[in-house]
Amino acid sequence: MARYDFRTPRLYVDATLSAAAEVVLDRDAANHLCNVLRLSRGDAVLLFNGRDGEWRGVLAEAGKRAATVRAEERLRAQPAATDLHYLFAPLKHARLDYVVQKAVELGVSRLQPVLTRHTQVTRINLDRMRANVIEAAQQCGVLAVPEVAEPARLDDAVADVSRLLVFCDEDAGSADPVAALRAAAGGKAVPLAVLIGPEGGFAEEERAMLVTRANSVRLALGPRILRADTAAVAALTLVQAVLGDWT
Repeated sequence: MARYDFRTPRLYVDATLSAAAEVVLDRDAANHLCNVLRLSRGDAVLLFNGRDGEWRGVLAEAGKRAATVRAEERLRAQPAATDLHYLFAPLKHARLDYVVQKAVELGVSRLQPVLTRHTQVTRINLDRMRANVIEAAQQCGVLAVPEVAEPARLDDAVADVSRLLVFCDEDAGSADPVAALRAAAGGKAVPLAVLIGPEGGFAEEERAMLVTRANSVRLALGPRILRADTAAVAALTLVQAVLGDWT
């Protein structure tokens, strides 16, 4: 039997979920279920809110502008939250959308835009980022909904030295990133952060600050120069496989 039900429409709701709880959907969600998917009263819907697991519900009221779903049975308990932060210099619209979606799929718990010397995009639509987070979680069976943080300066974003920072840098000398990660973590499960810089790379003073930061590991992602969105997927995959919840 498949672990997830991908055939039943799945919906994120900002409401507490429990047996017999009735959730009034907003206009957009009601339109999607009733007008786009053409569901009718009694049809099944999966509900999640990032806190109470996944619930099977039924469409109790269906209208063109409003709808209500009643939760009936919890199908999956809420898993323990991961502790993986993704820090990144913002990208332009389509590539930022892609990175956000992939970060959700790869188990990130917090998305943190960082402003660096060479950051090309400084105006960030956080509402759009949050919408992409929810859409990716809905489509991929994800129950945990990552936090989207306000943009921060690079030095402020990496100030917490209790968290192991994986700093991706094409100039790093490490020939074996897997060994470097394992050595940095000391064989323990630790809070993690992955940092991907801007398209223009880090400024020298930024690189010097990161190299001397306590509890950091500097990694190269192979012999090729990767675009920032590709580097994000490569780095998060590597970290999850070596130190994250894939181990």
